Amino acid sequence: MRALHVIPVIAPRYGGPSEAIVGMCRALLDTDVDVLIATSDGDGRGHLPVVVGEVQPYRDVPTIFFRRRWSDRIHVAPNLVRWVNSHVASFDVVHIHAIYSFAGPATARACRRLGTPYVVRTLGHLDPWSLRHGRLRKWAMLQLLLKPMLQGAAAIQYTTHQEKRLAERALALGHGVVIPLGVDERLLDAPDQAEQFRAHFLNSATWPYVLVLSRLHPVKGLESFIEVFLEVTAAQALRHWHLVIAGDGAPGYAAELKNHAAALEGSQRVAFTGWVGGQDRTAALQGAALMALPSHQESFGLSAIEALAVGVPVLISTEVNLADEVNAARAGWVAPLDKRGLAAALNDALRDESERARRGRAGRELVQSRFTWPVVAERLLDLYRSITSPTN
Repeated sequence: MRALHVIPVIAPRYGGPSEAIVGMCRALLDTDVDVLIATSDGDGRGHLPVVVGEVQPYRDVPTIFFRRRWSDRIHVAPNLVRWVNSHVASFDVVHIHAIYSFAGPATARACRRLGTPYVVRTLGHLDPWSLRHGRLRKWAMLQLLLKPMLQGAAAIQYTTHQEKRLAERALALGHGVVIPLGVDERLLDAPDQAEQFRAHFLNSATWPYVLVLSRLHPVKGLESFIEVFLEVTAAQALRHWHLVIAGDGAPGYAAELKNHAAALEGSQRVAFTGWVGGQDRTAALQGAALMALPSHQESFGLSAIEALAVGVPVLISTEVNLADEVNAARAGWVAPLDKRGLAAALNDALRDESERARRGRAGRELVQSRFTWPVVAERLLDLYRSITSPTN
């Protein structure tokens, strides 16, 4: 089976979607699916150091890149669309990642014209919170481009049941399937490199820290969480705790967050490392006592699953769509998205080391049973077979 995966950008700075597509496609390759990723070379204001227009290995996955034109916001790659129009008929199935992009609707249109079944992964963009932001632009896109794409899809992939419920309620959609994201099985048994992370990024500090590992964007709720963290840890018994924010985003916004922490006299206890990847990402997770994801909206929360894989419990908001799974497994703390609720959950988590350890173990068991890439890949393969079978 040949499967084409299309995503507007894949550079690590773009967070979970970019990370997830690589893990997903690696696992599909292991099931003998012939996978190719088609994307642009956009990387912030610059470009990835890749050859455009030629298939090449990118993090062990065959990938073809096309030059991104214009801004980092739009990710327009005209040659990507031209290539898709010429090649989509040679694939058995197409998997489109993201909907508010130049590439997504154009790829779906080519698939419909040529009769190639396609799957759409919405990345949480059909969540009511997301639809409320930029409402007029998104309404226009829904009417003109997205409704035909969604209605013509053989399946719409959601990564949690909550994401599916919210999207289908908002837009009266059908043919949705819930297939989560996963983590590399090697993460479960990765050698402990926490001290290397501390030495390189935290000046060999030994204090315990809460980790935020995400793209720096207002949707992540970081301004309020910095305030909550500093308020809770003002107590004498908790003053040794630190907050480590590992991630990248728009330079202006990252500077705003740093200034915000400084204005609250938190510069000594709130560390910004910038983006971390590879072994540094794993080491950052291994060294954390708690991982926080206080987002206003999160369709999945891959970094939370990564934390659970290494036995680190999570503190997430109710707006993270993994909340039901975390609650059911008792793998962390789920708090309402207000300062009082976040403060209460954070205070409980920081004061009880044995409970953190217990919830970390529960989270690790949850990941082993449901959220590794081989498990996810088998479910994706079943989906691909179902929508490409002659009787479908």
